Amino acid sequence: MSEQTFRSVRSPMRLMAVHAHPDDESSKGAATLARYAAQGVEVLVVTCTGGERGDVLNAALDRPEIRADLPAVRRREMAAAAAVLGVRQQFLGYTDSGLPGEGEPLPEGCFALQPVDEAAERLQTVIQEFRPHVVVTYDPTGGYPHPDHVQTHRVALAAFEGAAAQAWQPAKLYYLAALSREWFTALHRAMTDREIPSALGGMLDNWPDWAPEFEVTTRVACSEYFSARDAALRAHATQADPGHPFFAHPRDLEREVWPTEDYVLARGSAGGTLPETDLFAGVPVTG
Repeated sequence: MSEQTFRSVRSPMRLMAVHAHPDDESSKGAATLARYAAQGVEVLVVTCTGGERGDVLNAALDRPEIRADLPAVRRREMAAAAAVLGVRQQFLGYTDSGLPGEGEPLPEGCFALQPVDEAAERLQTVIQEFRPHVVVTYDPTGGYPHPDHVQTHRVALAAFEGAAAQAWQPAKLYYLAALSREWFTALHRAMTDREIPSALGGMLDNWPDWAPEFEVTTRVACSEYFSARDAALRAHATQADPGHPFFAHPRDLEREVWPTEDYVLARGSAGGTLPETDLFAGVPVTG
C-alpha cells in the first residue's frame, strides 16, 4: 500500500496495531480499534504472518478442503474481520511459524527465524508510509509463548525505536494488556455472584505460569463496540470455536464489570498524569 494511497484519505490521528496472525486483532484490542475507527481515526492493522500453520479450532470447519486452502481462507477471514471493525489491514508478508512441540525445530523460513532487524526494516517502511501517531503491539512475553507473538514484539519494538532516525516517529508505543487474569476473575466472580453458570473458573484454576502480569496505564472505554469485537472474531470462523468460554459470558454483564480494553504505555509520554483513558492523550495533531 503506497504513501499516496494513505495520504489521499488522511485523517487527523492514526493508530497502527501490529499483530502476529489473522484473528489476533479481533481477540486482542478489537473494540478499541472499532471505537477509534468509528470516531474518525485512521486505523491500520499490520499482520506479520498469514496464519498458514494455524489450527482449525472450529470443529464444524475442520474439513479437508478447508485445510487444503487454509492460507486463502485465513486471508478471506481477515478481510471480513477488518470490514467489521472498519479498519485497514496489511500483511507484512512472513510465513506462520506454527507452534512446535517441545524440542521440535521451527520450520525453515518462518517468521520467528527471520533476523529482527530485517523484519523491523520492513515494518518501518509501513510506518513511514502510514505515519501512525500511536503503535500497539504485544508485551515482551508475546501475550503467550507463541514464537510469532514474541517475534512480533521484538520486531515492532525495533521498528518503533528505529523510526527515530526516519522522517516519521510515532509518539507512543503501547503493549496490549488483553485477557488478563484480573479480567477473567472479575467476570467469573460477577457471574457466580448472580448465579450465572461460568465457564471461566476452570481457566482460572489452570492459569498458566507463563501468563504476563500487567501494570496497566491506560484503560480505553469501548463497551459499545464489544458487539463489533465479537462479530470480527466470529469472522475468523476457522479460529473461533463457538464453544470457547470467551463467548459464554453475558455481554451486558461484561459492559457493567469491565467496560474497557487495557494497555501499558511502553514508550513515549502520556502528556499528563497516569492512568490514561485515551491512547492519544498528549499526542499533538500533526500531518
